[in-house]
Amino acid sequence: MASDLLRQLGSREITKTKLFEMVESDFSLLPILLDGTLSSKARVRYGCGNVLVELSKNYPDKLYPYMNNFITLLDNKYRILTWNAMAAIANLTAVDNKNKFDAIFDKYYGYLGNEYLVTVANLVVNSAKIVSNKPYLVDRITTELLKVQNLQTNPHLTDECRLVIAEHAIITFNTLIRYTKNKAPLIDFAEKYQNSKRASLKKEAQNFLKKCQ
Repeated sequence: MASDLLRQLGSREITKTKLFEMVESDFSLLPILLDGTLSSKARVRYGCGNVLVELSKNYPDKLYPYMNNFITLLDNKYRILTWNAMAAIANLTAVDNKNKFDAIFDKYYGYLGNEYLVTVANLVVNSAKIVSNKPYLVDRITTELLKVQNLQTNPHLTDECRLVIAEHAIITFNTLIRYTKNKAPLIDFAEKYQNSKRASLKKEAQNFLKKCQ
């Protein structure tokens, strides 16, 4: 069953949408998708990763028993699977009654130091959901996200990339500020970018500051 299902995905006999629907009807198929993330075929591993993220968003209680699998997937050599794992873990914080996320907090936010724009940006975006699900972590998460203004540039993370990340951070601040009593650092961050040369960042910063008045 497992090999046949993954073969069908790899040969395009079934789509990701169809795979989602199949698992939605029978969650005993979840281990097959997790095994699929280890496939040597890109269509299979990324298809399975994508479906798992969507399932974690819609059925976090069904995916939670497999949270350790996603934690392991963070270290995958394929960046797309790391991004999938980040998103799934953020989704699963909605039902994390064993505080598994709390135990890997430093590991998760360690990816803020990653050399790739998309990895850092994904982490920043996911933080809004994590704070919504675990408000008591807001100050720890704020401390981490404020570090993005000091990111070191590299061939994969340019000065323009830093502005993109700052923009995502300010968008996330719209969630954080609802939970924290220490609003000043968020406001100070936004003020630095209210006249940014990046138009969308400038707009987000100015809009955020207006909300804080």
